[in-house]
Amino acid sequence: MENIERARKPEVVLLSHTPDPERIVATAMRQSRFKGGVVGVKLTRDDIKRLIELALNLKHFSVFEHVNFTFAIEGISRSCSHQFVRHRFFSFTQQSQRYVKEHGFPFVIPLTIQSEERALSLFLKLMEDIDDAYKELSQLVPVEDARFVLPNATETKIVATANARELMHFLKLRLAPVAQWEIRALAESMFNEVSKVAPNIFKENNIKFFE
Repeated sequence: MENIERARKPEVVLLSHTPDPERIVATAMRQSRFKGGVVGVKLTRDDIKRLIELALNLKHFSVFEHVNFTFAIEGISRSCSHQFVRHRFFSFTQQSQRYVKEHGFPFVIPLTIQSEERALSLFLKLMEDIDDAYKELSQLVPVEDARFVLPNATETKIVATANARELMHFLKLRLAPVAQWEIRALAESMFNEVSKVAPNIFKENNIKFFE
């Protein structure tokens, strides 16, 4: 029971973002097709929506690079984070396993394992054995070496930042039905967060535009 309580689910918080991101994107799009400057330009909400739609239809994706979003992410496994950090145009800061001791380490349990009694029993027994081995090794060797026994299931925490263009590219890949279940759940949580602050950019129908 103790180990089951340590199992985690993805938790995503949008820590910060470019103020009024849709206006910034629309202003950049206006500049690309406007002879004058855009300092002091007045855009209505209808203007903003129209300019964002124009940028998408023309595949003028550079205008989406002017706005950034920073997330605090917890409750994902090391297996998931290995996939996540492949997106090289994100900036990542990940919890260190060298400086953070993992005694009683939290871990992620796949739903397929949770739903099968024998599989869950095997999984939890293995996590207990690894935890015991890690504790003992930590007394014998440096923590940076003891961590070699920790599994892909180990929970990790990450701060991640991306501009809207890279974020939409990530969402297009990781919300696809063929994406691995955990990173798809992460992408869904990230999408839900950004769609609250920039709904004209981050809506399902827009994802198909990005490459």
